[in-house]
Amino acid sequence: MKHVILCDKTGTAHGTDDVLEAHQNGGSLHRAFSVFVFRNDGNEILVQQRSEKKPLFPLFWANTCCSHPQEGEDLIQAAQNRLQEELGFSCELEERASFVYQADDPNGDLSEHEYDTILVGSVDGDIEVKPDPEEVAAWKWMTLEELQIDIDENPDAYAPWFLIALSLLFDGK
Repeated sequence: MKHVILCDKTGTAHGTDDVLEAHQNGGSLHRAFSVFVFRNDGNEILVQQRSEKKPLFPLFWANTCCSHPQEGEDLIQAAQNRLQEELGFSCELEERASFVYQADDPNGDLSEHEYDTILVGSVDGDIEVKPDPEEVAAWKWMTLEELQIDIDENPDAYAPWFLIALSLLFDGK
C-alpha cells in the first residue's frame, strides 16, 4: 500500500497522497474501510490486536480488519482482499455507514484522519483464521456482551475508529 485516496467530508475523491505523508501533521482526510465479521447470528465479533509493527495504534484492539482502498478499486472487493491478506479468509460484505474521524496516535507524531466506511459480514460456525503476523498480533471471537464489558474496563486498549464504528452499528438496537 503506497498511497491513499484523499477526499472531502462526503468521501468525494480529490487526489492521492503517499500513505505515510497522509498520516503526518494531523493527517490528511482520506478514504478507509473497517470490516466487522460476526458469527452465531451476530452475537460474536472477530476482533484483532494490531501488530506491534503497525505505525499507527500498534497493539490496540480493533475490528476484524481495516485498510485503505486504492484508486480504481471496488470498495467491497478491496475489503474482501484485505480480509484474506490479514486473516486468511474472506466472506460476503455489505456496506453499512461512513463517518469521519481524526485521532492522534499516542505513541508518536502520526495521526489518522479518515472517511471510514463500515463493512459488515458474517460467517457460519468456526472458520480457519490464519493471521499475517506482520498485520495481526492476536485475534479472538468475543460475544458482544464480553466486548462491551472489556471496553468499559479497558477503553484505552481499543482503537478510536473501532469505538466510533461500534456505536454507529449498534446505537438504537
